[in-house]
Amino acid sequence: MMLTVQGRQAYAYTGGKPFDPARPCVVLVHGAVNDHSVWTLLARWAANHGHGVLAVDLPGHMRSEGPALPSVEALADWLLALLDAAGVQRAVLGGHSMGSLVALQAAAQAPDRAAGLLMFGTCVPMPVPQALLDLSLADVGAAIDRVVGFSFSTLAAKPSYPGPGVWLRGAARGLMHQVMRAGGDPRLFHTDFSACNAYTQGLAAAARVRCPSSLVLGALDQMTLPRGAQAVAQALGATVHSVPAGHFLMQEAPDDVCHALKAELARCAMAPAAAGA
Repeated sequence: MMLTVQGRQAYAYTGGKPFDPARPCVVLVHGAVNDHSVWTLLARWAANHGHGVLAVDLPGHMRSEGPALPSVEALADWLLALLDAAGVQRAVLGGHSMGSLVALQAAAQAPDRAAGLLMFGTCVPMPVPQALLDLSLADVGAAIDRVVGFSFSTLAAKPSYPGPGVWLRGAARGLMHQVMRAGGDPRLFHTDFSACNAYTQGLAAAARVRCPSSLVLGALDQMTLPRGAQAVAQALGATVHSVPAGHFLMQEAPDDVCHALKAELARCAMAPAAAGA
């Protein structure tokens, strides 16, 4: 589905079902140099179980018009504007890695619009080594290889995603290269990872969130170490799910992540609306 957001075209995958803003809405935000396709399994499950789904491409990523936005705060503003464009008043906001920071900031900026907060593969703050930022400018292909190398806990996860036999590392590498080509911005990797590195107000934002919150963490994550999520989990009063996977947990442990999503959507549905909603 195409929407006009802040004067530019933006794409959201609706899980294979026509989007109905009257249904309970779930918004899913991808991580750095990714796109909506990382959410395919979760988006399709939610869309086939009573939810309206918006799995977005962030500005400058794949089907959404650029330029890429340089900060988590700007991306949160864009996400809330996307809700307006879609006719959605309240939604469960979910995100992976960089997208988890965007969802957190949006839930803090507009607590009356967040029916729930789901943070996948996250830590707060989310520092990025200067060596990786420098490498992304000198040789973005090498930077992608480095990230992919640290994002999976095994060479051959079983069952894999989207089906047994898929080479997860190759698929992740291919997606990142495809996103880089689609946007035509050779600095996209640097922009995304710099936004993660510069976001310093995550714990303060968590203190302003009023909706049910949960973290889904890869127990073997080497990109966003699980111990780095302890402070934000405490600040949010969040439920924490640990799954046997690395950073790209939606691909490496799809069933476990889907079970966590189901449980948290049920919990959000039973929670009262935040005051002022």
